[in-house]
Amino acid sequence: MQDKAALGAVTQLWRYPASSLAGERLDAISVGPESIDGDRMFGLVDRSDNEIARPDRDVKWHKVPLIRIRLTNNRELEIAVPDGDWLAAPGTESDRAISAFLGFEASIRPFHRENAAPDYAGPLTAERYVKNPIHLLTTASLARLKALHPEGAADPRRFRPNIVVDMEPVEGSFPETEWIGRKFAIGDLLLTISEPCRRCGFTIIAQDGFDNDPGILRNLVRHNAHNLGVYCTVDRPGRVEVGAPMRFV
Repeated sequence: MQDKAALGAVTQLWRYPASSLAGERLDAISVGPESIDGDRMFGLVDRSDNEIARPDRDVKWHKVPLIRIRLTNNRELEIAVPDGDWLAAPGTESDRAISAFLGFEASIRPFHRENAAPDYAGPLTAERYVKNPIHLLTTASLARLKALHPEGAADPRRFRPNIVVDMEPVEGSFPETEWIGRKFAIGDLLLTISEPCRRCGFTIIAQDGFDNDPGILRNLVRHNAHNLGVYCTVDRPGRVEVGAPMRFV
């Protein structure tokens, strides 16, 4: 039976164990007070200067989102470059594969010692920014972007959301941008929408299935003050599954 009080229902769930690499799509996520379980545990660095990957700013990192990732049941990271096998990371083999793919010496490193396997004794790297607990995006906003830029691919992967909510388009509106300060529930999870998500050059980069497209960011700058989607803080942690309804509280 359809939940008539719901704004929409969860259609995609994502986490990003390694910053800037491809996301991991899941059927369910566990959300704690500060973050999603398994989210943003590792970074990728240039071994020549220890610079962390910045696909939004430097073309040398533009192929990084094509590197697939997954966490094992033991919370250990595995990566696969295009046409390559799954490899444990951090590790010599995985670093070698990534370096060959990118064309320079690069290395996966944990942000914190507890993120890595017990036998890892290599260096750490600093997180590039302070992450918000949850990034939420609606299909209504993607539909609005598509209406403004019909020749472009308004694919959620451009924007790296954690939760994608399927809802009816709202003509002329990016609806969640107008919900700042409101509280809502998704299953057992209770969130407050804290701020709009300001977009950067990452959104224009090609990924598997769509091409480089400056028009994506150009339209967001022109029509929604650089923003798409929202950041949320956690009022009550919980588990979220695909299909869970979203409603204001």
